[in-house]
Amino acid sequence: MILLKNIFTSIDIGSDNVKVVTCELYNNKLNLLAASSIKSKGIKMGVIVNPNEASSAVKQALNEVESMLGIKIDKVIASVPSNFAEFTFIKGEIEITNEESIVTSKDIVEVMQIAMDSKLTADKEMVTILPIDFRLNDQDLVTNPLGRQTKTLSTRAIMVTTPKRNIYSVVSVLEDAGCDVIDIMINSIGNINSLKNKVTENKIGAIIDIGAETTNIALYNKNIIVKNSIINMGSKKIDDIIIKEYNLEPSDAKRIKEKFALAHKKFANVSDFYEVTNKFNEDVKINQYEISELCMNKLVEMIDLSLKELNNICGKELDYVIFTGGISMMSHFDYLLKEEYDKNASVGLMRIIGVRNNMYSAAIGNIIYFISKLRLKGKNYSMLNSNDMEQLSNRRNNTSVSNNSMLGKVVDYFFGE
Repeated sequence: MILLKNIFTSIDIGSDNVKVVTCELYNNKLNLLAASSIKSKGIKMGVIVNPNEASSAVKQALNEVESMLGIKIDKVIASVPSNFAEFTFIKGEIEITNEESIVTSKDIVEVMQIAMDSKLTADKEMVTILPIDFRLNDQDLVTNPLGRQTKTLSTRAIMVTTPKRNIYSVVSVLEDAGCDVIDIMINSIGNINSLKNKVTENKIGAIIDIGAETTNIALYNKNIIVKNSIINMGSKKIDDIIIKEYNLEPSDAKRIKEKFALAHKKFANVSDFYEVTNKFNEDVKINQYEISELCMNKLVEMIDLSLKELNNICGKELDYVIFTGGISMMSHFDYLLKEEYDKNASVGLMRIIGVRNNMYSAAIGNIIYFISKLRLKGKNYSMLNSNDMEQLSNRRNNTSVSNNSMLGKVVDYFFGE
């Protein structure tokens, strides 16, 4: 007999990379089973502009994970663009009508639906509902009312919506790649769920996610997103300045940024050189101190712009500012924050077994949030069938990570029946 494994796969289609992660929830801990990052195609500024090319990249990323696990991935949690996302405060109340007056999963779905019914507009599609709290009999506040006894159940929550095209474009591409989308999320929700800690729990703060072409700035109150903004600036700006300075091919510039340059020039070695052939077939020797200074200046400019936008959407001092995205893993990025910026600024730290790279923070966080919705409903779920379980059980469960690399099917409004 094959025991049910709680297996979940999440996909994040970014401008630079398509990220796929598969995790297992075991003994209340989330473990990475496999991860893949493949060069994106057909994506511009985080939005799908060529569905055929995007589907090809998605298939490649899925194939890598499938070859690692020896199973077919056909169900995923998907990130959708947060462009023009809205975050609306909602509240609702119902009477508990069963004889025992015990809150069931059906009651939780019902109170959520009542809360959102009058707030959802025709031009928007709902992504998710983020419960703030539940109240029993107009008295006791709880975070999960399932199984509690009460005559009335009320809730306060944040409803997250985006333009319909943001969702349909992603779902269509994933369906073309052979995947059913069982839930959708925006990366700002994933980020807080993978990076939250005791500091963020009861505080007001922000996460700045520096992508390849865009940077996402999200404001949170007690780990619940309340505002979101996107600026057209990302880590490719660093690639561009390296390309211009040394006349390099884009692939060489990106490799040097990731493998040789440092985020702070203080730690660079003036005697260390990287030899490369430029686009004119000339041999170039790049000094680590010089290129680190170049990168540092551009990073400071990018961080300044991000913090300026954060001030525009918030306008007050925050308890924390967390930086994430692939560039946040650049050597000595954390020191740059400490030296140049407020003491409350830091690099995000994931505590998931098997992965420490922040490029996966949103994808993994989306799985964490999906699991929290299951727990709220008292449900058990896996994206694998019994045959897949058996195949997975017959393989070694070593963690595998690769870096080389329509909406009706989405499950209910709040993972309903």
